[in-house]
Amino acid sequence: MVNQNIIEFKGTKDGLIIKIKEYRDFQNIKNALIAQFEKAGSFFAGAKLLDIECPFINEEERLELKTLVMEKYDLTFKEVIVEPEDQIFEGLSEGMTKFHSGTLRSGQVLAYDGNLVIFGDVNPGAVVKANGNIIVLGSLRGIAHAGANGNVEAIVSAHVLNPTQLRIADIIARSPDEKIPDSVNPEVAKVKNKSVYVESNYNGKKKGEK
Repeated sequence: MVNQNIIEFKGTKDGLIIKIKEYRDFQNIKNALIAQFEKAGSFFAGAKLLDIECPFINEEERLELKTLVMEKYDLTFKEVIVEPEDQIFEGLSEGMTKFHSGTLRSGQVLAYDGNLVIFGDVNPGAVVKANGNIIVLGSLRGIAHAGANGNVEAIVSAHVLNPTQLRIADIIARSPDEKIPDSVNPEVAKVKNKSVYVESNYNGKKKGEK
């Protein structure tokens, strides 16, 4: 008689985890797994399988079980990489970058977990938000928020950097008291001494300095 109680299904927001709580022999596990799926009918059809947790089997046996349930019961396998919740995006070296081609107009919002590179302008009323850096190969005149999940090392750069609001991590740049002409060189905004500074031409000079 197959002991189905050794199999436990755990549903998460990302998908299904199958837990195997006991081990007698591998065939017994396969029979118990098949019996549980047969009992469930089509309930799990189309579900995403995250993992099969069992400390008693090797990777070859784990793969055999995954293949069994995916082919026989219409599950798909989803590999999830879990990072610590307090880990922040650390910049270009992380390599996650989204490229957007075209101008962002008023009312449009573009957000990404990594770096954002925009081939176009960001018009007033548009919003760009990234956990990493924001690079605009054009004019930035809307709202920009880099390092949105706490990375004070993030930067915002544009050929013309004149945003409605500029924010890095939780630090908001102060608008200048007087209107400063657009720079003829690319500009970069970064955090120094808990304040956001805008530098021209990547040479360390603050915007407006000669």
